[in-house]
Amino acid sequence: MRIIWSITWKEMLRKKVLLLTLLMTAAFLAGFWFLARAFGEQGLAQGMGESGEVLIARFANGAIIVTIGLMFGSFVLAFLAIFTSFSAIAGEAETGILQAVLSRPLPRWKWYAGRWLGYVTLGTAYALLLFVSILLITRTHAAIPLDPAAWIKSFLLFSLAVPLLVSVSMLGSGLFSAIGNGVFMTILYGTSWLGGMIERIGSGFSRDAAVMESLNRLTGVISLVIPADGLQRKAIAELFSFDELSGMVPFDVSSSGVNNFSSVPSNSFVVYAIMYTAVFFAMGIRRFKSRDL
Repeated sequence: MRIIWSITWKEMLRKKVLLLTLLMTAAFLAGFWFLARAFGEQGLAQGMGESGEVLIARFANGAIIVTIGLMFGSFVLAFLAIFTSFSAIAGEAETGILQAVLSRPLPRWKWYAGRWLGYVTLGTAYALLLFVSILLITRTHAAIPLDPAAWIKSFLLFSLAVPLLVSVSMLGSGLFSAIGNGVFMTILYGTSWLGGMIERIGSGFSRDAAVMESLNRLTGVISLVIPADGLQRKAIAELFSFDELSGMVPFDVSSSGVNNFSSVPSNSFVVYAIMYTAVFFAMGIRRFKSRDL
């Protein structure tokens, strides 16, 4: 299994997937630096004299900057997880590589688990690089909590999207063709992202209770079908401890936009996401064992 794991990393390096991702990440972080600097100056050029007011304003600005950074960062992370694993089974079966590898005395579940670990560790390493970079840039221009426990919890939630999406993508690779699975996963994650955006800006659509109930029901169903976006919102909430700081820092929980922090998933949602990942991983192994090559 470790051999398959290492082969997966070597393949990603040989195909220059990681190199291309790092180059695009560098461009994203360069743009994010200027964006963070612009948001970090908001509220600070209005003649605030008391250091306490300045610190509160910097924390509020930091929450907005991190939200924007992790929102687009999770988008990039999701596509790395999807496009490294969408052809894991179907693509190699079509080229004949899988038949040659599995002709040896290698249990199918070990090959599958090795591939899964390779994709997940690659994605998690990238998530760590992206997460720390976003926080350091935000720290340069605004204020964020420096509690190591909050950073660790937030990162674990942010990176949990990687095994979740890889598990779904590899199951899809055992059910569909490589191109079909790629399209399916892109639409599926796009639906999750759209549901998260509707939940953020939904309060600006209508004040009608029936309309809001319909929107909440829709976004709830989407979160259950693919809980990737909800994990990103939970990661931001854990980083800034919204429950503890909401009375001190003016987080705008009633706004309709990316700085709407009113809809934070519960801890039960995190447990559901972990179980969701485990179930799809098990279903993927079961499907691969019975699949004709």
